[in-house]
Amino acid sequence: MDRRNFIKTTAAAGASATLAGCGNPETQLIRFIPEEPLFPGIATWKPSICPLCSAGCGLHVRVMDGEAEVVRNGEKGLLKMGLAKKLEGNPQHPISHGKLCARGQAGIQLTYHPDRIRQPLRRTGPRGSGPFQEISWDDAMADVLLRLNAIAAADQQKTLGFLTRRLRGQRNVLISTFLKEFGAPPATLFEVFSDDVLREANRQSFGFEQLPTFDLARSRYVLSFGADFLGTWNSPVAHSVAYGEMRQGRPGVRAKFVQVEPRMSQTGANADEWVPVKPGTEGILALGIAHVIFKANLRTPSAAGRAGDRIDGWNTGLQAYTPEAVEKRTGVATARIERLAREFADNSPAVAIIGGAPLAHTNGIFQALAVNALNALVGSVGEEGGLSFTPHPDTGTAQAGRRGLRELAAEILSSSSSPVQVLFLNDANPVFGTPPAWRVAEALAKVPYIVSFGSFLDETSLIADLILPDHSFLESWVDDVPESGTALSVASVAAPVMRPLHQTRSMPDVVLDIGRQLQRPVVLPWNNYEDMLKAAFAALADKSSNWDKILENGGWWSTASTGPSVNPARVTPAAATLQADPQFDGRAEDYPFHFLPYASQAFLDGSLAHLPWLQELPDVISTAMWSNWVEINPVTARDLGIAQGDAVEVRSVHGTIQAPALISPGIAPDVVAMPVGQGHATYTRYASGRGSNPVSILADLTEPVTGALAWAATRVGIRKLDNAAPTTPLIVFAGALREHEERHR
Repeated sequence: MDRRNFIKTTAAAGASATLAGCGNPETQLIRFIPEEPLFPGIATWKPSICPLCSAGCGLHVRVMDGEAEVVRNGEKGLLKMGLAKKLEGNPQHPISHGKLCARGQAGIQLTYHPDRIRQPLRRTGPRGSGPFQEISWDDAMADVLLRLNAIAAADQQKTLGFLTRRLRGQRNVLISTFLKEFGAPPATLFEVFSDDVLREANRQSFGFEQLPTFDLARSRYVLSFGADFLGTWNSPVAHSVAYGEMRQGRPGVRAKFVQVEPRMSQTGANADEWVPVKPGTEGILALGIAHVIFKANLRTPSAAGRAGDRIDGWNTGLQAYTPEAVEKRTGVATARIERLAREFADNSPAVAIIGGAPLAHTNGIFQALAVNALNALVGSVGEEGGLSFTPHPDTGTAQAGRRGLRELAAEILSSSSSPVQVLFLNDANPVFGTPPAWRVAEALAKVPYIVSFGSFLDETSLIADLILPDHSFLESWVDDVPESGTALSVASVAAPVMRPLHQTRSMPDVVLDIGRQLQRPVVLPWNNYEDMLKAAFAALADKSSNWDKILENGGWWSTASTGPSVNPARVTPAAATLQADPQFDGRAEDYPFHFLPYASQAFLDGSLAHLPWLQELPDVISTAMWSNWVEINPVTARDLGIAQGDAVEVRSVHGTIQAPALISPGIAPDVVAMPVGQGHATYTRYASGRGSNPVSILADLTEPVTGALAWAATRVGIRKLDNAAPTTPLIVFAGALREHEERHR
């Protein structure tokens, strides 16, 4: 669906003519009285925050008068109101700098989506079967209170669970505080592409349990190990702005950029040099580079400080990581290792980056610690052109998650009675995003009562007993404390830019209401979420930046970098020797290829697949859209008799999936790759039944220190499906253009 047709069917000014003028009385819609004064044709720009990834970019939202189809008191109708028409980056915001990625631009569709849940729903059929009944908020709240009061009366408060994507800002504080005061355990956090491995490595190396910020703009040499920092990893908009400065912002200076990875990402396609490497050996290459630096007396091991102490053999020169030995383990030639080492040491300031697939192996901590030590060795930590840690303002504290989803599912399955009696779901879809061996769907089926705050029916919300639909971010008070992406201390906040279209409610306000109405009330010091935000930002406001000014700007940020304002995490003594070599699931004889699922440029982990503008967004590398595919090296494809677009089967120990083949020279011959995001069984009309889900064949391997899913550690076999067409054919942008031209000749 294109932009024009999408807005016509949802919130365009011409919607009344389309819906009310069709001549069928059953389709006539009530015209509600406007709820706000409007000035026809005059646009205003209001600040907001993009929620579509973890970066926390600041927005400007163009708001104009228009007519929208809404729900009021259970009735559908048309209402003239201020409507969000366009999203752009906030020029003042330290993360976005006035820029916005394609995913952020598509965020407007969350509000106007035709399949959005418009009021509370109660399950009426068997779990997972789909039938729901629309109910009032009074009835929905009564259901929730009945369940929570029952477990509180039985002194079983610990049986309340909260499963969510990682939260930041005051939502994190609110949920943590509510659970603690109720007597429940901390929230269980789930993300498909978790960065917990890097956070833990940074805690061990530098004392900061957070993602780093990279000063690309002032660097002279960037060495990236698998991090798609211009596409999908960490803070892509901030990185892209800094990368442009690095390349073109300094007359006469053009930094070199080297990308190390087995499959060429969007970031790798922008590199001066792309270095293919065997999966899971990036850390070994980093130590090989360090060994060369030691041997050439360009730096001494002690220069790395405690970051070097985390690596076995570091202080004796890494004798096991000679270039010749590293070549055998990584596939990178000796001469290239030696050249990269000298370039990295000689072009100061230089910075090494690691993210994505290298951390998604069983040796992920080792790999991250190796790159951290390499950065410390060349003096790039806390210096211009290197890496630092974004200082975080003090706006409240929150508890961390106590256990991962894998452990929670195992605990439920091993118990005769579920240890979780009531479970809240917020912004997470683990039924789609976990490997089959975790048995998440089976575990959730044992939970007696599940409440979802979802705005759309997905695979996990479908098994909920009650759905309390959240406002969209454009209808809500929103806030964020960006983890990285700037050297400034930042706390973002924004008021709703438009009135709610439907009978939805803000999740934080619902939680506060629940707490007040319990028989044993959870009394929190805020009447609503707006009051909570005002209280949190009161400590940051001063004469030059009061609450009104903070709202006008879209947040508060320091005017200059002052270094981290949080206390560094305690650095524990060195652990036992870490395993340097990765482990893989599946025998190489039976499963000869490394399988590399990766975050989609459009859909990330699949949570954005329901947005049609992103479905029709051509992939940056392949130009494919409305589909997914299996990337195969041309030599491998020739040996297997596979041609472009052929239906192929990818099999692991844990299952099989089918997809069309995409022949690509930017992938190693022993690797096949698939973007994550398609393959939803249930996720609106735009994503349901489209493509295959690569997560569904992943192994149950984890990184042992953090328990994070080792999603890059599965081996697979692949074969052409004779006389079969792909269930979802490969649609590339160039082919779509040719088809369009032929159709309209």
